[in-house]
Amino acid sequence: MASNSRAAAGGAQGSGSGAGKRVGAYAGVDAAGPRAAASVGYDDGDEDDGHFERRELWVEEAATRRRLPDPVRTAAVRAVLIVSLTLIQAMTAFFCAMAESWLAFPMVLSSVAGTIVATWSVCDVWVTRQVWNQRNGVVSMPSSSARQLRRERRRARRDARATTRSQEDIRSRGGARGQLSHS
Repeated sequence: MASNSRAAAGGAQGSGSGAGKRVGAYAGVDAAGPRAAASVGYDDGDEDDGHFERRELWVEEAATRRRLPDPVRTAAVRAVLIVSLTLIQAMTAFFCAMAESWLAFPMVLSSVAGTIVATWSVCDVWVTRQVWNQRNGVVSMPSSSARQLRRERRRARRDARATTRSQEDIRSRGGARGQLSHS
């Protein structure tokens, strides 16, 4: 790999008008040298000037989609497990029926029950997602219950702050006059 990068670097630098131009992995390296561009490059074996180009081992990339909320993800994982077990069960029932085993009839019955449970679990993912969206304000309609909940929380916080302020005012007035409390 080092010989390929040396050949690419030599070919790019020794070609007439493009002699000073860097290509490929070297495109982000500026004239100040490889240490100026910390995120680009790799060890190319050029030890002449004492500089090494290193590529970072792990580069974070921005997520294209946000992560699913915890309850929705939990329901989805549960649904995938149930559906996969149901498929395995149905396949086993099929093979038992082909082999004319006595186990075929109970396996078919349990596969039917498993199919019902798997359908319920997939619907549960959809319902959980809808409930989470409605409760946590993703639905931005004026009549959204999430807005109403936020309004109630703000009102409760305002009331709590007003209560603590009034208690502090009472204490500070009482202490300033030198009154004793009734204890």
